[in-house]
Amino acid sequence: MFELTSLELAKAIQEKKLTSVEAVSACLGAVEKLDEKINAFISFDPERALARAEEVQKKIDAGEKLSRLAGVPVAVKDNISTRNFKTTCASKMLEGFEPVYNATVIEKMEEAGLIIIGKLNMDEFGMGGSTETGFFGAAKNPWDYTRVTGGSSGGSAAAVSAGEIPLSLGSDTGGSIRQPCAFCGISGIKPTYGAVSRYGLVAYASSLEQIGPMGRNIEDCAALLEIISGRDNRDATCVLPEPFSFEAKFNKGIEGIKIGLPVNYFESGIEQGVREVVLKAAKQFQEAGAELIEFRMPYTEYMIPAYYIIASAEASSNLSRYDGVKYGFRSESAKTLNDVYRMSRNEGFGLEVKRRVMLGSFVLSSGYYDAYYKKASDARRLIKSAYEKLFQSFDMILSPVAPGTAYKLGENLDDPMKMYMGDIYTVSVNLAGLPAVSVPCGFDELGLPVGIQLIGNVFTEAKLINSAREYQRITDWHTRIPGNAL
Repeated sequence: MFELTSLELAKAIQEKKLTSVEAVSACLGAVEKLDEKINAFISFDPERALARAEEVQKKIDAGEKLSRLAGVPVAVKDNISTRNFKTTCASKMLEGFEPVYNATVIEKMEEAGLIIIGKLNMDEFGMGGSTETGFFGAAKNPWDYTRVTGGSSGGSAAAVSAGEIPLSLGSDTGGSIRQPCAFCGISGIKPTYGAVSRYGLVAYASSLEQIGPMGRNIEDCAALLEIISGRDNRDATCVLPEPFSFEAKFNKGIEGIKIGLPVNYFESGIEQGVREVVLKAAKQFQEAGAELIEFRMPYTEYMIPAYYIIASAEASSNLSRYDGVKYGFRSESAKTLNDVYRMSRNEGFGLEVKRRVMLGSFVLSSGYYDAYYKKASDARRLIKSAYEKLFQSFDMILSPVAPGTAYKLGENLDDPMKMYMGDIYTVSVNLAGLPAVSVPCGFDELGLPVGIQLIGNVFTEAKLINSAREYQRITDWHTRIPGNAL
């Protein structure tokens, strides 16, 4: 079963070659066998998952039309609300918290017949680039247990890469789907802002983040994106009128597609192994019929500062609700109301969350708002306008996902600026609200996965997915599995 893609697994269930209960049981067994080493899961509930699989199997047997992924097990990042199922954001602040409602994406997946088996590890509240900052410990890369998975959706990537689960959901605020996919050798989609409802996604930076799928290949991701996308009246920012439908748009090839290649992304700051592999992938797109056009990406010097100022400002606002009074962790040592606020946050939040909340509060303060937050917002508009102009010349842009491959656990924890610079190729996509896909494209000299991203204009997911699918048709990088996988 573990060699099957999600769509192949769903087809096998539909054709009665195996049952959903058997598929879920196999995944639960894989989690029990592997996760002590990988730490991809924060929580999972075997009894609940098996009971749900039995319900879905009865519907399949009765001939009910559910979806192309009916009966397939899936797991979700632990910042996506699941009713009566722990949702902790990998933080002591929410340890043991069980929401009373489901996120919209959870409702849609359950209606489509998917079975949620558990919640996946992450950086605390999504703040980090390596899935090391969470309260429940670091997730470990299945290609090398001594290395990071990338962040903040590292558990979502590691679980798929290791074969614990065929599909997962992550969230992407500045590269948090794409970077873990690149580090762990799997595929993922960061949708256009407004394509997928954020209702039930625990807020970190509301104007930047989107939920998206992660899987072994781009077709699996596309099938899941079809299910979770589309308008939601509970999220005013979700504006896609109807869910995506990609299947009929496949098999069109990439002949004549214009792909922009930002040459300044390959000049400095990028590891030699990554440069070589990504440029080779670009050449393969060209050989498949695409037109490759070199250009210089503007405003690169503003991307990281603008992103971290805006993200931290929104984080300081969103996380102000965690005060030890209404819900969440409350310090037992507090004696006064002021103690409750101060001590609960001090004990409940980790270092990286505190760092970003303090930075966000600073840039929003009356004396520094114009000097920092306003300028970051101006830079964001410049970056968005630059992309709009670029997409008058290109259908999409091809770039590395990250300047390096997965680094050693603990290597960058004491150097936040070095970790932040790992997002240099991804954050501008979120600032502009654009879609992007990440797919594996080879390995560096250490045998670690390298990923490329394809960036498109708003709501051009079909074009990106078709191009990524064509790339995966002519290469086999997405079929490679780590030696530690099932």
